[in-house]
Amino acid sequence: MKFKYLMCATVLGLGFTTAQGAMAMGVPGPLVTPQWLKAHLADVVVLDIRDGDGLKSFDEKPVMTNNMVTKSGGHIAGALQVNFNNIREARTVDGIKLKAMMPTAEYFTRVMDGVGLNSGKPIIIVPTGATVFTMDYGARLYFQMRYFGVPHGQVAILNGGTNAWLNAGFPVSTKPAPISKGDWKAMDENKALLATTSEVKEGLRRGTEQYIDARPTAQFLGIAKKPIDKTAGHLPGAKSFPIDAIVKDDRGATMFMNAADYKQIFHVTNISDSAPTTTYCNTGHLASGAWFVVHEIMGNQDSRMYAGSMNEWTNLGNPTVGLPG
Repeated sequence: MKFKYLMCATVLGLGFTTAQGAMAMGVPGPLVTPQWLKAHLADVVVLDIRDGDGLKSFDEKPVMTNNMVTKSGGHIAGALQVNFNNIREARTVDGIKLKAMMPTAEYFTRVMDGVGLNSGKPIIIVPTGATVFTMDYGARLYFQMRYFGVPHGQVAILNGGTNAWLNAGFPVSTKPAPISKGDWKAMDENKALLATTSEVKEGLRRGTEQYIDARPTAQFLGIAKKPIDKTAGHLPGAKSFPIDAIVKDDRGATMFMNAADYKQIFHVTNISDSAPTTTYCNTGHLASGAWFVVHEIMGNQDSRMYAGSMNEWTNLGNPTVGLPG
């Protein structure tokens, strides 16, 4: 994987162009550190992604206690603000209207241009890093960027988000995000990254695909259910990779781990690190984090994400397995 990113950066440095236009440099991998971002801040565009209370904290001061973040606040100076609620789209499938679905290229382009994103620089996605949910916001935006044509070496997530940036001793801004119209365009869809409902059905029928459920354990077992899903439980034969196993805390910053750590976790939980794999959750939010681990960190290129997840699966009347209701 490292070699691939270095080759990408080398080619870009020689002045070749990509689908998104000429690029001056590349990123070292799917994750970057606060130190790397600080050194290259002028060379990249920062997309700050949040939801709910996180949006309010964009222009609030953070709280630091004993040299660690105890309340997220502020943002990296110059960052563009992305509302996680806006990057997915309500769509009608087989006559049923479903929320929070994979957007069309046209819709996603409008959203990203609306926040002021321009083409021409590598993209660094920065969640707050306060919880695993926030890191998965970043992973979902990363997935959509990759799906809509941004190549390897041109997009990364700041590991630990703004909280890791603060822990590194770097300053944040509380100024409002700039308001401008961008010129970024979603390109051809990389359909190898996305599993459809029909493909999930076929994979289950053949028994050749590994399905990873990225939801909390109670939802996997069918003890709890999100209102957006019609029925509880999980896909037949799926394996649980719950949210509390996907990240670790570092002084209030939620961090993705390295490939060796995940290989060990997969070994303990009887999940293959090389089998053809599809990740899912309720709406493709948490599944994006699991896909990011499998495809980007662990390097399993034969892996996809089922964006419709249990929202689409159950509302279209497909079966689940779990405790009886």
